[in-house]
Amino acid sequence: MLTSTTRRKRTAILLALAAALTVAAPVVEARPGGGGSVGSRGSRTFNAPSATTTAPGTAAPIQRSQTSPSPGMNNPGMQAPNQGRRFGGGFFAGLLGAGLLGALIGGGFFGGLGGIASFLGLLLQVGLIVGLIVLAVRFFRRRQQPAGAGAPYARQSLDNGPDPRAQPGPGGLGGMMGGGIMGSAQRPAQQRPVQIGPQDYQVFERILGDVQDAYSREDMVTLRNIATPEMAGYFEEELRANAARGIVNRISDVKLLQGDLAEAWGEGQAEYATVAMRYALKDVKLDRSTNRVVETEPAEATEIWTFVRGPGRPWMLSAIQQTA
Repeated sequence: MLTSTTRRKRTAILLALAAALTVAAPVVEARPGGGGSVGSRGSRTFNAPSATTTAPGTAAPIQRSQTSPSPGMNNPGMQAPNQGRRFGGGFFAGLLGAGLLGALIGGGFFGGLGGIASFLGLLLQVGLIVGLIVLAVRFFRRRQQPAGAGAPYARQSLDNGPDPRAQPGPGGLGGMMGGGIMGSAQRPAQQRPVQIGPQDYQVFERILGDVQDAYSREDMVTLRNIATPEMAGYFEEELRANAARGIVNRISDVKLLQGDLAEAWGEGQAEYATVAMRYALKDVKLDRSTNRVVETEPAEATEIWTFVRGPGRPWMLSAIQQTA
């Protein structure tokens, strides 16, 4: 017959495992890219883009990319493809919650729960130490990142030409025509400045809407025409995951509200442009069978999109990054 102490220990262990498994599930938003940071930016894939008026905070580091960091490539914040998107989540957060729960029912973190509880306690200690190290590393890296300013352009400047309010900044010459100069004063030898003009911004805005529309219709043919094979592959994974869950992501009424050029550069035969964009949208997840609204996402998003083109080729989406 089980004593009350044994039952309490067994309950604490089960609750600990349940809590760990519950919070280990990644938090994934709707929209193309799944609310994460994926894709490639050439040799700058693991470098933080310059801050802009639209996105003054730090861009989230690329989490999934087919670009491998070279020995000379700066890769602050690089994460494994399946790593969680928030510090404090995942398995260790589950252990922390379980430990607090154990304390409430009298067991404490290491209060005689036996071999399993001791093992969980050891994992918790390791997780807390690792977490503190990660926080310290991120803090110092953010302080070392240059705060460049892109060439700001208001939404109306896409239609009316250069924004007269744009001022020169360290990220460019200012305005629409001069905003294509690279944001860093020291450039790698194999990189070169690229000029970005009004027609390029119009293309970026069009691709923003086309990607959202094609994603909503689950139109992989269109997505492959306006995004790199890598990005199209990520989109296809997300759409398959939605189908497996029995939901469909409907996005409509996409409207660019503000945008800035963070960086524009060339390397080899490719040209890159990284743009911060704040846009409005209607974003819901529906049950595939009943069209019932399952989840509603925020009506506004700010993301950093990188575009790439080759000689004689149109711009294509090559990366999406979230903003801090």
